[in-house]
Amino acid sequence: FLGPKGGAGYRLVVDLTAVSPQTFMARVGEPPLRVATIGVPVAHQARKGRARKGMLTPPSNAEAPVLNSRPPAVQVMTATVTKKRKEKPLIVLDPGHGGVDPGTQGRSGIYEKHITLSAAREFKTMLEKSGRYRVLLTRNRDIFIRLRDRISIARDAGADLFISLHADAIKNRKIRGLSVYTLSERASDKEAAGLAEKENKSDLIAGIDLSDKTPEVANILIDLTQRESMNQSARFAEGLVKELARKTKLLRNTHRFAGFVVLKAPDVPSVLIELGFLSNRRDEKALTRKPYRAKLGRAIVESVNNYFTRIEEAIRK
Repeated sequence: FLGPKGGAGYRLVVDLTAVSPQTFMARVGEPPLRVATIGVPVAHQARKGRARKGMLTPPSNAEAPVLNSRPPAVQVMTATVTKKRKEKPLIVLDPGHGGVDPGTQGRSGIYEKHITLSAAREFKTMLEKSGRYRVLLTRNRDIFIRLRDRISIARDAGADLFISLHADAIKNRKIRGLSVYTLSERASDKEAAGLAEKENKSDLIAGIDLSDKTPEVANILIDLTQRESMNQSARFAEGLVKELARKTKLLRNTHRFAGFVVLKAPDVPSVLIELGFLSNRRDEKALTRKPYRAKLGRAIVESVNNYFTRIEEAIRK
């Protein structure tokens, strides 16, 4: 195609032959991209490891090291509906904040980073006890991990579902309740937009500004995959809200939308759970108690079970 006044234009490649993603990308002269067939989760072997039982005291840095947050070269990965799953689905739990980024601070002085790590360890144990899943933590000790590296950990491991855990704090100490977020280019309301901006800026603590980073979606294949991932995320979030409503108090308009960086993996259904408000005395007290976190964990396990049961039924059809 010629550009204006006969100048340089653009090359359009149309390939109507049924080929693999690797072949397609090779023909258009692009490096291989990591692509998952739309609508079908991809399960891959994850590094094995056992997380210690979470406590609400600052975890020791002598624990098992966290997975390398710098993934190796990206590989193309595909799934097919005709091929039965050989591995259990992989759930990646992401304890928010950590290390030099403590997150919000509760009225008693407890930090968000300790609440989220304790909850993640307990949820991991509960999911694994079901016998249906493999579970990976983005961090299993008190260290800082960049937001986009959290995404890389999940994608490199071949995650089928990504759940990021956080706890908020605001000036109005009367506000309490849990909420669930999925990705949206435009936040659903000002509160969601402000929260997303605050969470995304946490990388500035380590001297890294994400504001100049371009979206990970590099071409139409990834764009389509991300759209489907967003749909899957929303379906999981809806089921999660229903289960959590049976266990705890929720914010009004519980399922919300925001541009959190950790929700932007283009090929992994992802949700972010705000477990409650550390600025509220009742929420903070509940989140520091293991029985309450176990109650939340049971709701998460049930929603994960329902989500993958629907997927397995769709594959069988």
